[in-house]
Amino acid sequence: MKKYLKEFVLRGLVFSGFGPIIAGIIYFSISLSVDGFSLNGKQVFVAIVSTYLLAFVQAGASIFNQIERWSIGKSALIHFSVIYVAYVLCYIINSWIPFDWTVILIFTAIFALVYFVIWLTVYLIVRKTSREFNKLI
Repeated sequence: MKKYLKEFVLRGLVFSGFGPIIAGIIYFSISLSVDGFSLNGKQVFVAIVSTYLLAFVQAGASIFNQIERWSIGKSALIHFSVIYVAYVLCYIINSWIPFDWTVILIFTAIFALVYFVIWLTVYLIVRKTSREFNKLI
């Protein structure tokens, strides 16, 4: 388990820099479409730290799919849960969604649908590629 934790941290550190870049893109896009949009120093700091942590967790969580003794279902459920919590917290902390149970429920439904579609797509591609490689062997 120690090797997986080490790999989680390593992956997180490698890719976490993308979080602040994404926050910058989001805020830049908003500034183009909303007149009078501005941020104070606290909002910028919170956005940078929270998106850094979000990217860290998202990149690190990819290790869950490589723990061979876990079933696909278990690794997908743990991966989904970790990513979901990180996204919800980041979105609420940055006021990208309000702390309103109806909004969180809608966010959850959309997040789960998108997650499932991406997961299913990757799963089918990997399965097809594995079959093709097995035929070559």
